[in-house]
Amino acid sequence: MAGSSFFALLDDIAALLDDISLMSKVAAKKTASVLSDDLAVNAEQVTGMRADRELPVVWAVFKGSLLNKAILVPCALLLSAFLPWAVKWLLMAGGIYLCYEGYEAIKEKLQRGGAEDEAEQANAMPKSQEALAAYEKRKIKGAIRTDFILSAEITVITLNVVSAAPLMQQIVTLIVISIAMTVGVYGAVAGIVRMDDVGFALLKSKSSGALGTLSKKIGGALVASAPVLMKALSWIGTVAMFLVGGTFVAEGIHPVEQFLETLVSDLGGWGVVAKMVAYGVVGAIAGMLAALVVGGVSKTVAATRA
Repeated sequence: MAGSSFFALLDDIAALLDDISLMSKVAAKKTASVLSDDLAVNAEQVTGMRADRELPVVWAVFKGSLLNKAILVPCALLLSAFLPWAVKWLLMAGGIYLCYEGYEAIKEKLQRGGAEDEAEQANAMPKSQEALAAYEKRKIKGAIRTDFILSAEITVITLNVVSAAPLMQQIVTLIVISIAMTVGVYGAVAGIVRMDDVGFALLKSKSSGALGTLSKKIGGALVASAPVLMKALSWIGTVAMFLVGGTFVAEGIHPVEQFLETLVSDLGGWGVVAKMVAYGVVGAIAGMLAALVVGGVSKTVAATRA
């Protein structure tokens, strides 16, 4: 009797794990597009640091991302249970914030002329240890804030996938996806920011023969492509803010979403691309309007204080 109960329990656990595994796979597929945006945005956020501080910064943002998800998972479950209508508005607010950040980043890049080289970047960096520490702290806080918005989207998408499942399966699946996405994104970010170091290590390899030649070729390619990739990610990450934020805004306003669906419905295979462009345009407009509002409020507050 006891033995049969034990095996029945094992069957139940196995069935539960199978369900969680299946739901995790579906959720991972659904969040894959957000994951690519998350990677580009976060890689862009941690660029510009001194070489010896890149990994500590990535580690600090990684820990902040885990904390974000530790906050978001229970909040998402509670909101879904008691205030499901609030999720849409919170995502829209987060989307507008991302668009605003993207607009400010574009404005800053254009004001710099978009052609500053590494020497100019180095000159723009703070020189004293205190200023460098403050700069690093600002970068980390900014990256964690941005991660919070992107993590919210991943959490909500996953929650929609598992919404019909029992509560325990929802919780475990959300935890699995949150940890897997965080490790995946920041592992990739760490690899990207240290790519040139790997290249230099391969260039200094003492291997001889064909293996040594191959190592040096790969090392040279990594060293040459690292700065190009970092500059590209800087722009890709900024554009991704408009895409993700614009998606939140458009999907939160039903007439706008319906209009975009109608606009791209006759484009066949190009519809997906056109829809992404449309979301990006919505994001750019939302970011510009948000910047105007923030600027107006700042001026009003400054005038009141004066």
